[in-house]
Amino acid sequence: MNKNNIQLRKGTPSDIPELLNLIKELAAYEKEPDAVIVTEEILLEDGFGENSIFDFIVAEKDEKVAGIALYYSKYSTWKGRCLYLEDIIVKESERMNGIGSLLLKELIAIADKAGVKRLEWQVLDWNEPAINFYKKHKAIIDGEWLNCKVEFE
Repeated sequence: MNKNNIQLRKGTPSDIPELLNLIKELAAYEKEPDAVIVTEEILLEDGFGENSIFDFIVAEKDEKVAGIALYYSKYSTWKGRCLYLEDIIVKESERMNGIGSLLLKELIAIADKAGVKRLEWQVLDWNEPAINFYKKHKAIIDGEWLNCKVEFE
C-alpha cells in the first residue's frame, strides 16, 4: 500500500524497539508516562514466542517506522471470533498525514479476510481527535458499557 510514500507491512522482531518507543509516546500523550512496564523482551515473547498473543502492522515512511496498529484475537459469546485493536499509534510528527487511516483500513481488511464478526477497541473519553477519527471511519462509539479490570503485579 502506498499513499504519500507510506508502506504497510507485518511487524517483525526487529520492530520491537520502535514499537516500545511508540507505546511510551502514547502513554505520555494519555497522561500515564510511568504506566508502561512492558519491556522489549516481553514484547518479543508475547509477539513472536511459542505462544504469541498479538500481531501488529507497521506503517513506514521513507523506510522509517511512522506508526503501528497492534491487535489480537478475542471471543464474543454473542458473535464468535473478533479482533481487538489495542492501539493505533502514529508518531506525533507524522499525525494528520493519513497514516492512522491506512492502518485502520488495513486492519479492517485483515478482520474481513479472517472472517471475524467484529473489530473493537477503546478510546479515552477526553481524546476528541481520536473520537473524531473513529467517527470519520463509521465506528460506533458505545457509551453504554463501562470498562472493568483487575490488575496484578
